[in-house]
Amino acid sequence: MPGENLSRDEARTRGRLLSVEAYDVALDLRSAVAQGAQADTFRSRTTIRFRCAEPGAATFADLLAPAVTSVTLNGRELDPAEVFDGTRIALDDLAAENTLVVDARCAYSRTGEGLHRFVDPEDGEVYLYTQYEPADSRRVFATFEQPDLKAPFTFEVTAPEGWAVLSNGARDGAAEGGRHRFATTRPISTYITAVVAGPYHVVTDTYRRTFEDGTELEIPLGALCRKGLAKHFDADDVFAVTKQGLDFFHDHFDFPYPFGKYDQAFVPEYNLGAMENPGCVTFREEFIFRGKVTEAAYERRANVILHEMAHMWFGDLVTMQWWDDLWLKESYADFMGSFALVEATRFTDGWITFANRRKSWAYRADQLPSTHPVTADIRDLEDAKLNFDGITYAKGAAVLKQLVAYVGQEAFLEGARRYFKRHAYGNTRLADLLAVLEETSGRDLALWSRSWLETAGVNSLTPQVVYDAQDRITELSVLQEAADSHPELRPHRVAVGLYRRQDADSALVRYARAEVDVSGPRTAVPQLAGQERPELILVNDEDLTYCKVRFDEGSLAALRARLGDLADPMARALCWAALWGLTRDGLMPARDYLDLVRRFAGRETDIGVLQSLHDQAQAALEHYTAPEHRERAARELAEGALHELRLAEPGSGHQLTWARHFAAVAGAPADLQLLRGLLDGTAKIDGLDVDQELRWTLLGPLAAHGLADEAAIGAELARDDTASGRRHQVRCLAARPSAEVKEQAWQQVVESDTLSNALVEATIAGFAQPEQRELLAPCAPRYFEAIERVWRERSIEIGMAVVRGLFPDWLVERSTLDAADHWLAEHAQAAPALRRLVLEKRDDLARALRAQACDAAAGARP
Repeated sequence: MPGENLSRDEARTRGRLLSVEAYDVALDLRSAVAQGAQADTFRSRTTIRFRCAEPGAATFADLLAPAVTSVTLNGRELDPAEVFDGTRIALDDLAAENTLVVDARCAYSRTGEGLHRFVDPEDGEVYLYTQYEPADSRRVFATFEQPDLKAPFTFEVTAPEGWAVLSNGARDGAAEGGRHRFATTRPISTYITAVVAGPYHVVTDTYRRTFEDGTELEIPLGALCRKGLAKHFDADDVFAVTKQGLDFFHDHFDFPYPFGKYDQAFVPEYNLGAMENPGCVTFREEFIFRGKVTEAAYERRANVILHEMAHMWFGDLVTMQWWDDLWLKESYADFMGSFALVEATRFTDGWITFANRRKSWAYRADQLPSTHPVTADIRDLEDAKLNFDGITYAKGAAVLKQLVAYVGQEAFLEGARRYFKRHAYGNTRLADLLAVLEETSGRDLALWSRSWLETAGVNSLTPQVVYDAQDRITELSVLQEAADSHPELRPHRVAVGLYRRQDADSALVRYARAEVDVSGPRTAVPQLAGQERPELILVNDEDLTYCKVRFDEGSLAALRARLGDLADPMARALCWAALWGLTRDGLMPARDYLDLVRRFAGRETDIGVLQSLHDQAQAALEHYTAPEHRERAARELAEGALHELRLAEPGSGHQLTWARHFAAVAGAPADLQLLRGLLDGTAKIDGLDVDQELRWTLLGPLAAHGLADEAAIGAELARDDTASGRRHQVRCLAARPSAEVKEQAWQQVVESDTLSNALVEATIAGFAQPEQRELLAPCAPRYFEAIERVWRERSIEIGMAVVRGLFPDWLVERSTLDAADHWLAEHAQAAPALRRLVLEKRDDLARALRAQACDAAAGARP
């Protein structure tokens, strides 16, 4: 990836020098249906009109392309061989007003970056879409690739006749001979421009809104997917959530949706969850469900739809100046997505999912050596790419949730309204947002910002309680701690809840609650003095702040004995999350956590929380359980999963979730025989529909245990010879326990660039099977020998997938940690983004070793 980076200093210099007035981009995509080498590239012709504040100065335009045919600056022909180096076009002797015309051959992508080309194995049809964030529009057209150089865009796309072709603006007139011209956009950043083209299945609808002043708004809606997925496409549900979201944001933002139409395209081999291109949002097509899924899957899709919609205002209408303030769009979209989900849709328990799943992501990221403040120090584009992380998204959203409690919901929303009107179609920094929030709330937010946005790390809050002889509380305090590496003690607005049972057979319910502003190392909660002894004290009840929750000894004992009796689903989710935090921190033996899951997960009512528990139990087994206890723990976890599977309501989402979990942890011969029986129809579980997606789920562990060979996997592909089926097939093939299989997978991913991004991901998923530790051990030294070359030669998306996915964390041993430390010591000058990835994986490994030591110290169990 040499030469593809752009530093913040370079961007600032160019941003001071230039202002862009307009882009005209013409793409000829007819080569997409050609054969052989002709299908590798397409013609891209870009005209940029821009001003220069210092006539006579020099700068550069960005372009990643195999070839440039011509470059014309202000009517002057430039020699492409002299001015184009493969990544940049040198421009000198600029005038006050300039016109740059670049004609190039750009490359179709197979990695999901730039203009991705996908050939559907089911019918041979070709599908195209763009994905640019943070800086890949330069793979499709010549550009000034930085978020602050906004401009109106006019796209013209020539494509095979009969194709659906979309861009940010509505089509301007009828297509003639495959030529589509689109309406000029409002000023937007380069990274949110978009083109989608192919024989997509298209469904349309319309959103209508009449405002209080009598004005009317009509937004054409579109929903797209591949033809092969049309039979599974529930566009009506997508449109229902879309309309609910548009109503919600119009109700609260007082700024009508500013980008005309609203298309949502579900596209193949997508690297992200979705991307907020105004007027043409793109989603990964896995949000179209080919088989039965739980309500949690529909909730997640709705959340993503609303997250991307929030970006139309936070990010697209008003955009951060540079990637330092990426949180100005991602944190807000993450928060507003959940806010709208709960307030406007059927998914009224969305804050439980946020507390249990999103914040777990944030807590993990905030304890890595690479943690950073919400508003980050982003030196270049590689830094920016890695900062789409749990801090920028989930921690930022959690901090905003607390800010709403701090300043009040109406002050928060009024601040947003002023922010949009004041900075529409412009760029902002942290100070711009704080200014409007201070206006509307009357609060000085400088201290709050320093504590929550400008420092890193997560605090721990622990209750400390003293009782009198009558078992009543005489003193209750909240103790706050911080890691030595990030010692900031923050102000927290928290609720402290007291829970107990009314009698031996009743549920644990809250009987007292108090809110308090926690600051410093110790804060008293005098409101709860005199209350009878609780069984459970829950700090951060209702999830008002961002912190690690700890328990006093009595509360922890109560949870060990009767976690399943806790009636409130939010309180239960918070306790599960806190117990997982104790396990990750090596403060609770992994087998204790697995025992809690085995005994109480079957009573969990929230399907999203249950799925998290299954994921965490599998991680605890594979990484945190001491090796000498792992076999027994695995057997007990599988026995518990099968027990709950048989007890679950037939046909329910809980039954499906337990079936997937059982398949993931099955290892005993009888368990694997049951999986085989469910596949071939000789075994049945009442109500369990073994559809095609579940068939692949069951086949994976059989392949990993050597019970499904290439022929069996091929037979399953014959049942499902689709793009999704091909990905599952590749994963299952790479999972087989054979040295030859692992070598082939290694060669395909590390030594070759022929696989698409989706197949790289599938191969890595199959390759790294924790139960194959001995078989995989020889790959550990090869990993450290290869990663710098991979990072240098491959795109950043593939580089990230390889460095993260093939790190030998399946070998939780001191030797692996030493190998990582040696690589870091010997490669001090490696790309900072690469070092960050290795540091993060090294930290995960060190955490696993500490957790295993904790589990080993607990000794054998009866």
